Amino acid sequence: MIITIDIGNTNIKIGLFDQKGKLCNSFKMSTDVKRTSDEYVALLLQLLTYNNIDVHTVGGAILSSVIPQLDYTFTNVIKYVFGIKPLVVGVGVKTGLAIRYDFPRELGSDRIITCVAAEKQYGAPFILVDFGTATTFNVVNDKHEFVGGAIALGLKASIESLARCTARLPNVELETPSKVTAQSTRKAIQSGVIYGAVGQVKYIIERIKAETGLSDASVIATGGMANIIADVEPLFDHIDRELSLKGLYEIYSLNAQ
Repeated sequence: MIITIDIGNTNIKIGLFDQKGKLCNSFKMSTDVKRTSDEYVALLLQLLTYNNIDVHTVGGAILSSVIPQLDYTFTNVIKYVFGIKPLVVGVGVKTGLAIRYDFPRELGSDRIITCVAAEKQYGAPFILVDFGTATTFNVVNDKHEFVGGAIALGLKASIESLARCTARLPNVELETPSKVTAQSTRKAIQSGVIYGAVGQVKYIIERIKAETGLSDASVIATGGMANIIADVEPLFDHIDRELSLKGLYEIYSLNAQ
């Protein structure tokens, strides 16, 4: 099996693929830069044991990270648990996409791996919206070129920012109120954040299509918050929450060849 690890700002997603490229298992752990390698080893072994996965069946590993401090940590974790050195997504790693970006080294690997999976599964051109700690908009044209996008504050981060930056606004749960005009502070926050995000996503998608001329581009969503937006308004042609893990497997296969 091949283990794929996607280290995000909030969660670390882990997937295991068989030799035919099927995602057999997936699980998450919270991201914490203060944890030591030993702590991550213990957590990973617990998750593998709980899912009845023998470490000896894992013959390859690939890692993507948006937190540089954890690159070295997880490289050591993978070496210790599986006895293999992981492929780390970065400059020099083949992805199958041409990158048209002013400063390629600034481009987060999380944005690339999801685009690789989307291109493989749904074809190009497309606009990919990833709802994570940040909401990212990523554009791949009909020449299979990544041509840029946009980055906005994520849904949870928006609610947390309101609570942190104001004296009296509470930190509320992410639930969609039945109407925009709310009669309580809790629902007013939910309304502003969720319905505001729907309007933001809709406008940015329309603006991207107008600027790039990709009027026929499919719109794909991934990330844990995608269904919240889709339940309000059907803006997406496809929703796939496992794109990051699938993209890592595709990149691993491409570089193994």
